[in-house]
Amino acid sequence: MIREACVGNFIEAKNAEKAGAKRIELCENLYEGGTTPSYGTVKKILEKIKIPTLVMIRPRGGDFCYSPTEIEIMIEDIKLFKKLGVKGVVLGVLTTKNKIDYPILKSLLKETSGMEVTFHKAIDEVINPTNEVESLIQLGIHRILTSGRQKTALEGAEMLNKMIKIANNKIIIVVAGGVTMGNFEEIRLKIPSTEFHGKKIVGSLI
Repeated sequence: MIREACVGNFIEAKNAEKAGAKRIELCENLYEGGTTPSYGTVKKILEKIKIPTLVMIRPRGGDFCYSPTEIEIMIEDIKLFKKLGVKGVVLGVLTTKNKIDYPILKSLLKETSGMEVTFHKAIDEVINPTNEVESLIQLGIHRILTSGRQKTALEGAEMLNKMIKIANNKIIIVVAGGVTMGNFEEIRLKIPSTEFHGKKIVGSLI
């Protein structure tokens, strides 16, 4: 059972590790849903924090439909963090019609060899995420981070459980959306995944 703490800086990452998180998702600008963190922050976390760290690859807040230059920025960031030894990256790309942009996704995945890849909550903008699970499995994506198209995991429990069933242990459905230390047991019982994600998933230190 993995509790992944979503953090926005080095201090939050260190506190999450002390509080018992098993993995870090590192972003900046959490109020915008998370953007790519700085090189220096990533480097120091890798040097000083022992639990695995996944790094957000997102050039800005807002939607998930990116310009060609923004895609180039994402590719450069992946290359940079790969050289640093980052365990994995968290990313997602959509078309203007809120469908997964598979051609662009494949171009990003060409740079992630040897890294774990999580397709993030952009999936919740897709009309029916359950239809995308098998395609993401075929691409070698390791995880899908989702709240089942709802604001919270509890509200999205029905869809989350459908996605877990379709995943059939071939891809991990990371349960997100209002998951805290206080409601973790309730969520875990209603949504039997193996990985859970949240800003307060390991308590008040974050």
